[in-house]
Amino acid sequence: MIDRRTLLSGAALLLGAGPAVHAAALPLGAPAPFSFDALKDRARDLAAKPYAAPAVPDREVLQAIDYDAHGKLKFKPDHALWADGPSAFPVTFFHLGRFFQKPVRMHVVEGGAAREIVYDPAAFEMPADSPARRLPPNPGFAGFRFQERRGGALDWRRNDWVAFLGASYFRAIGELYQYGLSARGLALDTVMPDRPEEFPDFTHVWFETPAPESDTVTVMTLLDGPSAAGAFRFRMRRTKAVVMEIEAQLHLRRDVGRFGLAPLTSMYWFSETAKPGAVDWRPEVHDSDGLALWTGTGERLWRPLRNPPRTMVSAFSDERPRGFGLMQRDRLFDHYQDGVYYDRRPSLWVEPLGDWGRGSVQLVENPTDDEIHDNIVAMWVPAEPARAGTVHDLAYRLHWVADEPYPSPFARCVATREGNGGQAGTDRPKGLRKFVVEFLGEPLARLPAGVRPEPVLTASRGSFPLARTEAVPDDVPGHWRAEFDLAVTGPEPVELRLFLRRGDEVLSETWTYQYIPPG
Repeated sequence: MIDRRTLLSGAALLLGAGPAVHAAALPLGAPAPFSFDALKDRARDLAAKPYAAPAVPDREVLQAIDYDAHGKLKFKPDHALWADGPSAFPVTFFHLGRFFQKPVRMHVVEGGAAREIVYDPAAFEMPADSPARRLPPNPGFAGFRFQERRGGALDWRRNDWVAFLGASYFRAIGELYQYGLSARGLALDTVMPDRPEEFPDFTHVWFETPAPESDTVTVMTLLDGPSAAGAFRFRMRRTKAVVMEIEAQLHLRRDVGRFGLAPLTSMYWFSETAKPGAVDWRPEVHDSDGLALWTGTGERLWRPLRNPPRTMVSAFSDERPRGFGLMQRDRLFDHYQDGVYYDRRPSLWVEPLGDWGRGSVQLVENPTDDEIHDNIVAMWVPAEPARAGTVHDLAYRLHWVADEPYPSPFARCVATREGNGGQAGTDRPKGLRKFVVEFLGEPLARLPAGVRPEPVLTASRGSFPLARTEAVPDDVPGHWRAEFDLAVTGPEPVELRLFLRRGDEVLSETWTYQYIPPG
């Protein structure tokens, strides 16, 4: 699991801004020809050689730049790339430290030539006793972020909308102006039984100088790790939300057991579904509350997230998927009661571009006892084995939004609740679990008076002694719930599916859930 508080605290450091390339508030290196095609060739050549880890400038000094010391290294606003144009969005930089030791080499591209952006300690507010003063010349940066538009409604010196920091992690704010979950360039061997997870790095970054006042910025990155090398191009658009078009070419040095493409990483501790007694004062704590899928056949699925007793991996087989994402559907502050605004965390939707073929959306859920850990991963895993020497071209679009960018025509699941089975005032049989699943949407709102939707239930094992539907008594049109009891014995997980229909008409998306009986 990744310590999300470390990443978020890094992204929360106040970064500054600065002049355009021609103003050169940060020193620039000598120009060299550059293109994305040349970067892909470089990744190919790199993958043909044994992996060499990035040289760390001075481990002893970086270890001394702990959380507190790192927080005092604030980038000065006068030194950002493009603070005076031509881009509308200045670029600011993160300092190296104990938690971000691998240097990232930054470059700016203009007229087909790239120049390295050289580290200058004068660009950072730096206390006189800071360990950072002992670093060697040009140690590199830890990451970067794009500030808000110059001259816009928000002060660009204090507000940013994209941050790249740590390995191949990056994040963006959504329509509600809040950071939350992250994306990654690549996920390799996540929770494999016979090998550790690998975290390749974005080792070099190139910023393409955009046209003045463009809403789009283009960033290219070189990815490198023991098992893979690759070239990425991000075209990122800042409008109402944040949309990224990503093109990648990946070269494998060695076989990979779980080859995760377009991986998303989030945090889920607890919600109304199942909360241990008195574990925390808040009603819910999560960055995302479910996995949404739009399959190649057009089916819409919703899988509520869980905090399982042990690491669990679920695979949703598909061909030519239309999209998937980790969503934050619950937008009511009263359901969280926290000033870190979990109700505003973005949803992140992956839209494949082109034919992704056969594979599966895989969901990894790790147990956690705190909100500081990212314990949820969702990714696309191709059906074909990932072998050394293979090349993978990939294109997709990321939508950092408040809701799904392509709304379903069906009623959606808005809550999942678990409890002891049976009825009040009766003996509660052991092995009986109750589920209450709420749906909301227009297809349910237009049901004739007195007509109830039918719950269509399936389970991998067990039986349903009770299954019924009723309108939620809150006078909200189209708000219904399905209640059912599951009778099951044994500790093996149970895969559940549920949707609502009237006759042959499907009224809701398909709710899927993995129940793990106690014992």
